[in-house]
Amino acid sequence: MKPGITGWAQVNGRNAISCEEKFRFDVEYVEKQSFLLAIKIFWMTFLNVIQRKGISADGHVIMEEFKGTNQQN
Repeated sequence: MKPGITGWAQVNGRNAISCEEKFRFDVEYVEKQSFLLAIKIFWMTFLNVIQRKGISADGHVIMEEFKGTNQQN
């Protein structure tokens, strides 16, 4: 199966779920793939992006907050 821009695992947790959970969602997608599921994933992707849902797991940060540069004159 070729990778796509989004997927079943991404719309069901993205960075907030474990690698094992992502794998289970990927397997489920392969087993149940259909045009309607693809449309559902596309729609859920749109909603998740707008809502900024599933960007990081609770208590975890993907990247440190930018606090500016430390330039000396």
